[in-house]
Amino acid sequence: MIHIDRIRNFCIIAHIDHGKSTLADRMLQITETVAERDMHAQYLDAMELEQEKGVTIKSSVVRMTHIVDDELPYQFNLIDTPGHVDFSYEVSRALLACEGALLVVDAAQGIEAQTLANLYMALEANLDIVPIVNKIDLPVARTKEVTEEIVELLGGSESQVIAVSAKDGTNAASVLQAIVERVRAPRGDVTAPTKALILDSHYDAYKGVVAYVRVFDGEIAASDRLVLMGTGIEVEPVEIGTFSPDMAAVETITAGEVGYVATGLKTIQECRVGDTLTSVANPAIEAMPGFKPAKPMVFAGLYPVEGENYSLLKDALQKLHLNDAALVYQPETSQALQFGFRCGFLGLFHMEIVQERLEREYDLALIATAPSVKYEIEMRDGGHEYIESPCELPPVQEIVEVREPWVTIQIMAPQQYYGTIMDLVTQRRGVFIEQQYPARDRILLIYDMPLAEMIVDFYDRLKSRSRGYASIDYQFHGYRSGDLVALHIMVNGQSVDALATIVMRQDAYHKGRRLVSKLKELVPRQLFPVPVQASVDGRVIASASIRALRKDVLSKCYGGDVTRKRKLLAK
Repeated sequence: MIHIDRIRNFCIIAHIDHGKSTLADRMLQITETVAERDMHAQYLDAMELEQEKGVTIKSSVVRMTHIVDDELPYQFNLIDTPGHVDFSYEVSRALLACEGALLVVDAAQGIEAQTLANLYMALEANLDIVPIVNKIDLPVARTKEVTEEIVELLGGSESQVIAVSAKDGTNAASVLQAIVERVRAPRGDVTAPTKALILDSHYDAYKGVVAYVRVFDGEIAASDRLVLMGTGIEVEPVEIGTFSPDMAAVETITAGEVGYVATGLKTIQECRVGDTLTSVANPAIEAMPGFKPAKPMVFAGLYPVEGENYSLLKDALQKLHLNDAALVYQPETSQALQFGFRCGFLGLFHMEIVQERLEREYDLALIATAPSVKYEIEMRDGGHEYIESPCELPPVQEIVEVREPWVTIQIMAPQQYYGTIMDLVTQRRGVFIEQQYPARDRILLIYDMPLAEMIVDFYDRLKSRSRGYASIDYQFHGYRSGDLVALHIMVNGQSVDALATIVMRQDAYHKGRRLVSKLKELVPRQLFPVPVQASVDGRVIASASIRALRKDVLSKCYGGDVTRKRKLLAK
C-alpha cells in the first residue's frame, strides 16, 4: 500500500481539441498502465462520439503507478474532466477532488475562453497549476508567444512552462516529474469518520449505479454500510475498487485515494454528482460543500419520424437516462408531429450529443423542435409558474410579468475582431460588463445576455465573424423580466405548436414575417389555397397564402371555337 505522501491527484484543464486526451494517452504508456497491444488513440474517451468530435463528454478516472527518480513508486490519480461548457458543474466537482491541475494550451491557438474559465475555477479551488504548452511539433506552433501568454496570466518564469508534443511523446515524461515536484500530496485522516465526494457515476446492469469517489477522510471497506448525505439513502456496496484503467476490485479505499463504489442502486437520480458518501456506523458531521442537482437550461421536443417508433424512443430515453442524470424528459403531444417527448438538456451541445446517441445507438430517426428555455411567469393571483414550452404560456390577461434566464458570457478573441463581435452581441440584446486583456493581442469581452438569444445560432455566427478564432464560455446568472410574447404560427387556420416561440414584442413582426415567408416556400401546394399566418395575443401580424394547385384544362386547346374552351372551364 502506497503512503498518502506519495499520492498525487490531478486533472487536466484544456479547451476542446488542445490535446488533453492525447496527453493522457502518453501518461498511460509511460507508466505502463495499458499494455502496448491494447493501446489506441484517445484511450480514455471510450464513446464513439467522443473520438469523432475530439471532446471528452463523460468523465473518467484512472490510477497510474510509476517510479520517479528514487526507488519508491508514486500513485497518480488522473481525473479526466469533460471539455465543454455544458458540463461545467461536473468539472467543478472534479476540481474539488484534486490537489493539482495540468493547464494544457495549444501552441498554435493560444489561451481560449473555456480554458480561462476552468483555470479561474481551479485557482478558486486552490489547486497547484502545472502549465503545459502542447503541439510544439506543429509547423504553425507559436511556442514562445504562447509561453509568454501563460506567464503573463499565471506569473512565475518561462522555465516553469513545460513544452511538450503529446502526439509524438516529446518531453511527456517531464510532466510526471513536474506533478511529483509541484503538486502537493493530499491531506486526510484515516482514523476520522469516512467522507468521500462523488465525482461522477455510471449505470451497470449487474452492479447498479457505480459512483466514482475521492476519499477525503477515513476509509471505505467492502463490508461497510454507507449513506448518501444529500439524499439520505443507505447503501451496502456490491463492490469497491479502483480504475487501472479498467475496474479492479479492492478491499479498501483509504483517505487520499480515488476509486469506485458499486452501490446496487437502480436509478442514477439517487446517486447525484457532488453528493457526499459517509459511513452509517461513524458518519461525518458535515457534507462536502457545493452540492446541487443538475438543472436543465435548454428544452426541445424529440419526436420519431415514424409514429410507430414512439415506444422505441421511450425505451431508448429510459436507457440513456440511466447514465445521464442531467437529461429530463416527459411525454408530449403535438398536432403536427403526434406523440413524442419534451426533453431538458444542460445546453445545446448536450442536446446534440443526446440526439446523436439516440439515433446511432438505438437506430431511431428523430425530429427535434426548435430549442427553447425555461421562463418564469408571475401571475395576477400572486402565484409563480415555470414553463418550458411556448404553448404553455397562460393568457396575457392573467400575466403580470414574464422573466427569462440570463447568462454571463466570456468571449476570448484576437483584438482585430473586437468590433464585429461587439456588434453581434449587441444585436442579441447583450449588456456590456467589462473587457480585459489577458495576453498580448487577445481580448476578453464579458457580457450579460439572454440565454434564448444564445442557444440557436449565436455560436456559429461568432465563429464566422471571427474566422474561427473566438471562443466562448457562459454561466447562468439569474432571471430578468422582459416584454415577451408567444409567437404562434397557423397553417390553414390550425396553430402548429412545434413552430411556436417566445420572442421580444418588438422582434415579433420581423420573426413572424420571416417564418411565414419560409413556410410559403416549403409547404407543398394543395388543390385549395392555404393561408399561413403568424399571430401574437390572438392578433395576426403577418400573413401569406400558398396558391392552389390547378390543372391547366385548356392546354390541349390550340384554337377553334370559344364555346369549347368555356365548356372545359365550366367542367
